[in-house]
Amino acid sequence: MTRLRIDWTACDGRGLCAELVPELIERDEWGFPLISDAAVPPGVLVHARRAVAACPRLALSLQAENA
Repeated sequence: MTRLRIDWTACDGRGLCAELVPELIERDEWGFPLISDAAVPPGVLVHARRAVAACPRLALSLQAENA
């Protein structure tokens, strides 16, 4: 199981992640990402990886968890 995580000290609310993987990330009224604690579905994992790689502040990461 893989989950998206946000480093809140690094995130500055640019919103690029929400544009790249809208299936998992919404934005609040200030532009900061809102993610659920749900596992990343296999069909969306490639998009989640792209969002992690594209984050200009390196605030987004994927965390593998043992089931």
